[in-house]
Amino acid sequence: MLFYPLAIGPWEIVAIVAVIVLLFGGKKIPELMKGLGKGVKSFKQGMNEVEKEIKDATSDTDSYDKEGKE
Repeated sequence: MLFYPLAIGPWEIVAIVAVIVLLFGGKKIPELMKGLGKGVKSFKQGMNEVEKEIKDATSDTDSYDKEGKE
């Protein structure tokens, strides 16, 4: 039998959600989720910008290599 130390079952998730509700209350949770969503959106936007810069730099070096060989 394999051992999964980070495997979380359904009862653990229920317990975690219950603790979060007790700590923050029902009114603060939507605000926390909104902030989390903005953070994820910002992270994805940053990743897309980095990927675009890498592609641009790669295409620039490819065009330079082609021009240099001609």
